[in-house]
Amino acid sequence: MNQLPNIITIARLFLVPVIIYSILNGEMMLAFWLFVAAGLSDAVDGFLARQLAARSELGAYLDPVADKALLVSIYVSLGWAGFLPDWLVLLVVSRDVMIVGGVVLGWVMAMPLAMDPALISKANTAAQIALAALVLAVAGSGLEAAAAVDMLVIVTAATTGVSALGYLLRWGGHMGLWALPGRPAADTVLSEEQGKRENP
Repeated sequence: MNQLPNIITIARLFLVPVIIYSILNGEMMLAFWLFVAAGLSDAVDGFLARQLAARSELGAYLDPVADKALLVSIYVSLGWAGFLPDWLVLLVVSRDVMIVGGVVLGWVMAMPLAMDPALISKANTAAQIALAALVLAVAGSGLEAAAAVDMLVIVTAATTGVSALGYLLRWGGHMGLWALPGRPAADTVLSEEQGKRENP
């Protein structure tokens, strides 16, 4: 039972190619409902992890990977099909590539950055999900909601840009490229620790 949340997360990963196939073949309403199912599975595995006290290091990394794979794939597919502007797709994908690259580089350099998304990142994820769901629903039902889509495009673009900048500043401070407000740079901390060892 403790592995059930991770199994659900893996199942969500398997939904990704099915949703992409549906979008590229014009089955937009099917893609919408599959996207809803993926979203519900995200809520369910989180609930089960808390109730079963089954939170694990694997789940901490697997869950955001599944979420990013789902959203990035949907945005690329919707952009390819002409339902989202290319510049927005590029912005969303670039942000996630930057984050994944930063995480990998941190691990390679033995300076892993904790996976604790900021409030703006959570708002950005919510905006991305809302926009993708709305576009899929509109395309599948034929309803007219151009104004709502345009508004969400602007909100998604703005939160994506701010979130990317915030992550870059935090990652750079963590890696010692610069000091964050109220925090010394990493090289300063290291030199202070070295001084303590040399002069106890």
